[in-house]
Amino acid sequence: MRRRWREPAAIAAEIDRIRSLRLDALRRQWRLVFGRVPPAGLSKDLLGRMIAARLQERAFGGLDRDSLRFLKNLARHERPLRRQLKPGTVLVREYQGRRHTVMTVRAGFDWQGTTYPSLSAIARAITGTSWSGPRFFALQGAGEGSKPKRKWAAVPDDGRRQRRAAHGRNGPGSSPALHITHA
Repeated sequence: MRRRWREPAAIAAEIDRIRSLRLDALRRQWRLVFGRVPPAGLSKDLLGRMIAARLQERAFGGLDRDSLRFLKNLARHERPLRRQLKPGTVLVREYQGRRHTVMTVRAGFDWQGTTYPSLSAIARAITGTSWSGPRFFALQGAGEGSKPKRKWAAVPDDGRRQRRAAHGRNGPGSSPALHITHA
């Protein structure tokens, strides 16, 4: 697998071939590509995907410096730099059985033919309530806002104070299921 692939059709054919390999053949291919024995816990699917990714990296180049720094920060569990969404980025969110697709444009975000200045404005239009747009579209986790969240709340109980877990504003389990799809 040392040869350089240049033609996209040839690369696609090689990826299809990799997908068709049995697990033992994928492990041999891994040793050829990465120069070491594959980790024992990797599934057939993951082995094939990682080999295909390395093939594409060799053909088209690797990640840019900003992306590598972002991934290294994630690996070190550091808070990543806030990423800007480039025009053309598509966000997909399923909410109450409906699929909502938002595209980043120069002037903001396009949803259903209307341009909004923020993701929060779109989340508000979809849900009818105040939401953090980045959180609604899974660009930011629950604890990553500008204000630190209280993890525990003191609650009086029969003259005593007990600690109990604090839940979201609508109670436990109130958030709708998130399904992120990359276009």
